[in-house]
Parts: sequence; C-alpha cells; structure tokens
Amino acid sequence: MNPYGPVAIYLGVAMAAALLFSLVPGLLARSKPNPEKAEAYECGVEPTSSVSGRFPVRFYLIAMLFVIFDVEAASFYPWAVQMHALRVFGLVEMVVFVIVLAIGYAYVWKKGGFAWK
Repeated sequence: MNPYGPVAIYLGVAMAAALLFSLVPGLLARSKPNPEKAEAYECGVEPTSSVSGRFPVRFYLIAMLFVIFDVEAASFYPWAVQMHALRVFGLVEMVVFVIVLAIGYAYVWKKGGFAWK
C-alpha cells in the first residue's frame, strides 16, 4: 500500500463525517419559525439598543496583541522539551527570542496598547 494511503483514507472519512454532521441536521430538522426566536437574546434581558453597532478598534487591537503574545509564548514548550539536546545554543537562541519579545512588549506597553481606557 502507498504510504499516503492511510492519510488519504483518514482525510476521506473526516470529510465525509464533516459533511454528514453539517447536512443531515438541516435536512431532518423541523422548521418552526417564531418571531420570538428571531429576537436578540442577552441573558434574558430585553435588548436596549441596536445590535448592529460597531466595536471600537481598540477591542480588535487588544485581541490581536493577545493572539500574538500567546502564540509566541506557546513556542516555549517545544524549546523546553528539547532543551537537553540543544544545550547552550538553544539557551542563547531562546534568550535572544525573549529579548525580542520583551522589546515588542515594552513598545506596546509604552504606546498604551494594553490600557482599556
């Protein structure tokens, strides 16, 4: 058997399952339209304003900063696993990485990127 055969079978089964799980409920579900179901739901409280408002740009900036620093922090795990094999070279590389990360963190902090205001 081709070495990619099991991978192809796995991908085929995954795609079939995804299609099955997304199409079958729509075909089998009963449709009961109701005006109350179409309303916005906010923890049982009647909405006081329009839901079509825009989020401030600051929200997106803080979300992107979180994702960036989170992904960079996740890179510590593989380094820690291989630390014994990497020895001093790995330590120097990670110190350089942490310094670059700290410079970016300090820059964002100085510009007020973490303040909610």
